Amino acid sequence: MPVARPVFIRRILASGIASFVICGLAETARSQTAEPSPAPSQAPAPAENAPPAPSANAPATVLPQTNVQAPKQAAKPARQKPRTIAREVAPSAPAQAPLSPAAQAAAQLAAKNAVFDQARGNIFTTVGTNSNTIGHDTIQDLPLGANQSVEQLLLQAPGVSQDSAASGSLHIRNEHANLQYRINGVLLPDGVTGFGSIFDTSFIGSISLVTGALPAEYGLRTSGLVDIKTRTDLFNNSGSVGFYGGSHGTIQPSIEYGGTFGSTCPTTTTTSALTYKAPTAAADCFAGVQYYFTGRYLQNTVGIENPTPAYNAIHDFTQQERGFAYMSAIIDPTTRVSLIAGTAINNFQIPNNPGQPIGQNGFVTNAFGVTSFNSAALNENQVERTHFSVLSVQKSVDGFDGQLSYFTRYNELRFTPDPIGDLLLNGIASNVGRISYTNGIQGDGSYKLNDSHTLRAGFSVSAEQASVSNTSLVEPCIACDGSDNGNPFGITDNVSKLGWLAGVYVQDEWKVTDKFTINAGLRFDQMEQFVSANQFSPRLSFTYKPFEDTTLHAGYARYFTPPVLVEAAPANIALFNNTTGASSPGALVDPVLPERSDYFDAGVDQKLRFGCGSDPKSCSTLELGVDAYYKFAHDLIDNGQFGQALVLSAFNYARGYNEGIEFKTKFTSGNFQAYGNVAVAQQRATDPVSNQFLFDNTVPLADLGGLTRLQYVQTHFVYTDHNQFVTASAGAVYSFCGRPATAAEAFGDNGMSWCGVKLSADMIYGSGLRAGDANIDTVPSYTQVNLGIKREFLLPNDPKPMTIRFDVVNLFDKIYEIRDGSGIGVFAPQFGPRRGFFLGISKKI
Repeated sequence: MPVARPVFIRRILASGIASFVICGLAETARSQTAEPSPAPSQAPAPAENAPPAPSANAPATVLPQTNVQAPKQAAKPARQKPRTIAREVAPSAPAQAPLSPAAQAAAQLAAKNAVFDQARGNIFTTVGTNSNTIGHDTIQDLPLGANQSVEQLLLQAPGVSQDSAASGSLHIRNEHANLQYRINGVLLPDGVTGFGSIFDTSFIGSISLVTGALPAEYGLRTSGLVDIKTRTDLFNNSGSVGFYGGSHGTIQPSIEYGGTFGSTCPTTTTTSALTYKAPTAAADCFAGVQYYFTGRYLQNTVGIENPTPAYNAIHDFTQQERGFAYMSAIIDPTTRVSLIAGTAINNFQIPNNPGQPIGQNGFVTNAFGVTSFNSAALNENQVERTHFSVLSVQKSVDGFDGQLSYFTRYNELRFTPDPIGDLLLNGIASNVGRISYTNGIQGDGSYKLNDSHTLRAGFSVSAEQASVSNTSLVEPCIACDGSDNGNPFGITDNVSKLGWLAGVYVQDEWKVTDKFTINAGLRFDQMEQFVSANQFSPRLSFTYKPFEDTTLHAGYARYFTPPVLVEAAPANIALFNNTTGASSPGALVDPVLPERSDYFDAGVDQKLRFGCGSDPKSCSTLELGVDAYYKFAHDLIDNGQFGQALVLSAFNYARGYNEGIEFKTKFTSGNFQAYGNVAVAQQRATDPVSNQFLFDNTVPLADLGGLTRLQYVQTHFVYTDHNQFVTASAGAVYSFCGRPATAAEAFGDNGMSWCGVKLSADMIYGSGLRAGDANIDTVPSYTQVNLGIKREFLLPNDPKPMTIRFDVVNLFDKIYEIRDGSGIGVFAPQFGPRRGFFLGISKKI
């Protein structure tokens, strides 16, 4: 029966208030774009002689930061004799080192790109949403640093719960997948869900998780927006190489490099890093091309989660390769062209669970004359390939900022079974292939109509060619109880589909007053896949700042979510009748439908400042936030692993609801930063209305009152398998000195020094995902704590620092289950990582 939701909200509101005692503040992400020079009210075109603006995450030698003191100098009498600026310079910074022509060219181009970066930010808005941002420096400082995956990093954001790699690795507000990833504002299209991450955190300048009632410009995937901005500090003809390794045979080398070339603009050679000012450039000069690339290789013996609590998994070796490249060029004062490309190739052995009996599914006791099999000797493997690229043209002129992008993505997944072993253990051995090839165009623009109104509009259209192949080895049978099985034979079930998605939106950001802003929009989406559907989706949200450090937000959004095309491919279950791979008699295979939902979100954020001196930047700050949400959905999309192949299949619940409340706190004081998050939530749904064959309808279960699993789910609101009632995360970073150690400090020439050292810790807590028949139980709760220490220091006669780090994963070696192998769409148990020790070294080049 449905649960009384208001009671739930009152209960979690009451219990959640106490969670504010969690201390912390993750470093607020540094802006990836510098503030431009004073500008008119309308968004200006980038000036040809714009002075170089500093990048938020760049070292002192990257962008000369020449105009920092310009306003102060302008305020002094013009005839005053120039004097040396009294500025404390860290020992590691060569304050008066002359800049080479190449460095000056990089500084000029960086200044121009900073203005374009800000203009790109004008195109999009997050008014009325809940956002949490992590900058590149913070990523590097946390345990594991840039050696962790994007999915691991996101576990430190509010409301993000951990899951197994087979189930998508994480969930935002208890939703299954339905995340959209954007790189520099461009939506990365859907692909094939696999185990491996396709992103390398090395290229990320900042990553923001945006949740709540999203504005109209964000459609389709709406459980959360992962907004990635690329780095801006790698364009000075430098980079780094690194090596990371440790427990479980981990080997992880990496490289990154970036620079600037092709500039025809004039430079000067008489300036230094602190006094440099870009010369006035000719209007027709070419500022050059910015570029950088990153590459990483990973291998270890815990590619995906161990199905046993043992320290070492059986047959779990992985090799993963990831690369990323970025290029941009300003082709005229108002136009920039950029290219992004990425690749990921991941190979996995599927780990084995020893001691499994044969004949437990399909009653197969003889496969090609083999009558016994050791499940520890299974040889299943999976290969995943992903390639993507985005070509964008950005235009900024007369108050208009726009970006037009072409994007493409190719995904391929191949699961290879153990023919004899899978047939004996599971009654079926499936060789599964999934391919998705997507191409599309996205256009977004904003126009500042006046001081009160900013209009935004845009569109997107994409075509996806999806191919799903399934060749299964089964045995023929009539009774299918092991008494009349015949010789194994193969069944092939292939599906191919060209699907289309299109969307268009318009919205107005209205600044009613300096403190109150309303954003209203309307979106229309059309899908042509295995079903055809469309929807108009209104969006309305507001932000109110009654005081400088107090922000209230609220919003409503109507959402339209198509299923992932390859996961919605229909299965021809009739092919498997009278075989050991047959579905329940009379099972339905209704097509997967788009999800339609209404979403409400409201929250408040408060910043407290204390311990302030004459400089406001010296204040310690404590930020507190609370956000509550409620969603009601028709045709709620879910998916799971149904069968021995570790691939996901989608289905719909007729109705579902999702509700929760999140608390977050952040603290910073000098060189200390910390954060903490707690979320209390639930998602429940009822009545599968598509791909019903995925639910068993033959075996009555005592714990379900004598109903089959399908009968129970059809008549009860059940927790979704990825529901977790309480989720929490926390972390802290402390920096000694706040700068790299000099060579003398690093090697003890002047005694012991802690300069350049950073200590860090983070943790995650989960009350446990669902388990049992129809998700009526949960796995036990768990806490995982990670530690890190690193030191950045200079070598003698070398201005580019070296960094060494040591990390401990699962400090207390907590043995815990993420999944226990039961529940809807859960096939095998998966345990969290055991304690591991890792050492890394990297060097700027």
